Amino acid sequence: MTLTLSVVGCGYLGATHAACMSSLGFTVIGVDTDPNKVAMLQNGELPFYEPGLDTLLAQEMKTGRLSFTTDFSAVKDADIHFVCVGTPQSKDGLAADLTYVRSAVAEIAPYLKDGSLVVGKSTVPVGTAQSLRDELAKTAPQADLAWNPEFLREGFAVEDTLTPNRLVVGVANDRAEQILKEVYKPIIDLGTPWIRADLPTAELVKVAANSFLATKISFINAMAEVCEAAGGDVTVLAQAIGYDPRIGNKFLQAGIGFGGGCLPKDIRAFMARAEELGAKQALEFLREIDAINLRARQRVIDVVRDELSEDLTQYKIAVLGATFKPDSDDVRDSPALDIAVQLQAAGAAVVVHDPKGIEPARKRFPKLEYAEVVTNAVKDADLILHLTEWKEYRAIDPSTLSSLVKSKIIIDGRNMLDRELWRKAGWKFHALGRTD
Repeated sequence: MTLTLSVVGCGYLGATHAACMSSLGFTVIGVDTDPNKVAMLQNGELPFYEPGLDTLLAQEMKTGRLSFTTDFSAVKDADIHFVCVGTPQSKDGLAADLTYVRSAVAEIAPYLKDGSLVVGKSTVPVGTAQSLRDELAKTAPQADLAWNPEFLREGFAVEDTLTPNRLVVGVANDRAEQILKEVYKPIIDLGTPWIRADLPTAELVKVAANSFLATKISFINAMAEVCEAAGGDVTVLAQAIGYDPRIGNKFLQAGIGFGGGCLPKDIRAFMARAEELGAKQALEFLREIDAINLRARQRVIDVVRDELSEDLTQYKIAVLGATFKPDSDDVRDSPALDIAVQLQAAGAAVVVHDPKGIEPARKRFPKLEYAEVVTNAVKDADLILHLTEWKEYRAIDPSTLSSLVKSKIIIDGRNMLDRELWRKAGWKFHALGRTD
């Protein structure tokens, strides 16, 4: 039997999943309510930047297996329906907004054929999957529901979809698991670990993983604060503790903290859900994790004032980086942009450069000034901030910028630049968590 798949929601997660599933040989129908997004995808063009996905999308569109539409009735022949819509933070609190998830399931319910399986991939509060399954039992009793959380890293989305480090499926019966095993057989055959869970555990796996990663990041940033106070070097500290196999060296890069569309809102939604379940104290530590993360941004501004003046109105600051991480154009909850906006609000003249994020940043913060090339951003700057670790910035020869700036001062907010190289070129170099 050749399975036909639908993907509901064709944003970052959905477009990636649709193209990757098509590359495995499935017929895939992507459905989204945004006609502009659908038109771009149908033309083989991405509405966002993700390395390698543009090539894969164009390739799969040529095969005829992959299509995109705004018509939900197009899913009527599909056997499996992947729900990949967003779950943003609620406007009036920490909880996740489930409007899009519930709407997506309701939209496809009239078109679900006998034996079809709805598979949630969106990150949702625990208990959501069961409530959706209960609702489907009323509106589409001929269908079933499972949960299959995604673990994509922006910049590595295709790799993480086709060669993931694990596949987690939350199911209520053997049949649902067997269907998903059929879908993922090419990936399972690569030796990918397969984890069957119940629905609540599958939901919790994603938010638990994100909470743990956020904890590691905030931990090393807390150590950076202590290192600066004590005269230590957080990069050496991170290297030393990273050799301990119980700790590991990943996510121990001290800097301005985490951002993006996942970690911040996911840990906040996790706290909100725990409180609803009567387990508030169990996740109380995440409040401090969130606070440490936000404090890391303020520390950069404090260092800027230490280097320049409490009054920033007479200074120009060049910000290298707008996206929350490199190899992405995602500026959601970007620490770099947050810092830039706060500095501008404090009176500084701020110019932002980013290899891929200028247009998305301009849409969110049109009052900031942007430069298409680094040299224009740093011209006559009193200070440079390195806030997103793009490889282009690590490749900069500091001597080439020396004649352009007003003052040779740089703050490395990501601890990724070659400190000695910049100092040899005559720059005053400050990195978070390093005092010498």
